[in-house]
Amino acid sequence: MSKLITSADIKQRQSEQSALRYLSGYRPEVVAQIGQLVDSNALGAHFLSRYPRVHDIRTDKALYDMAIELKNTYMRQSDPLAKVIFDEKINVSHHALGLHSYVNRRQGNKVKAKNEIRISSRLKHIPFELLQMVVVHELAHLREKDHNKAFYQLCTFMLPDYHQYEFDMRVWLVAEEVGQSPYT
Repeated sequence: MSKLITSADIKQRQSEQSALRYLSGYRPEVVAQIGQLVDSNALGAHFLSRYPRVHDIRTDKALYDMAIELKNTYMRQSDPLAKVIFDEKINVSHHALGLHSYVNRRQGNKVKAKNEIRISSRLKHIPFELLQMVVVHELAHLREKDHNKAFYQLCTFMLPDYHQYEFDMRVWLVAEEVGQSPYT
């Protein structure tokens, strides 16, 4: 006996397929594995097995302290950071989970550029490793503006498993979009 496919099933499948866009640069067999986890509603359990706990960084000050510790450990010679905050306005529609910006401030006749990092407040309830990956990514922009080879070398210098965490972040975005994130 075959199952009747409804328009709700079609919409659900289209949503799942569009969620897999976060993995567009990866090998088809890897994307297919994640698709199977989505189809079997097992993506949340997969995440909990890899990352059972969320971080406890909830305030802007705690986030700033974490970023400054990383910067002072790996990038002492880089420009100073004026601000590191969680930002409610950043979402995936910006195609970003964090933003690095230069803010020009006028002090009398002088104009000073200050570095700021803004992290999406959606990341307040994810595993520490994934938050750390986003912070490392934004810190690397202090030295390298473009996503080039030197940029990714700096990221892996600060966080040796950077590429694995970036992949896991993309899988978490898929889980969020299809409603299977265990951290919400």
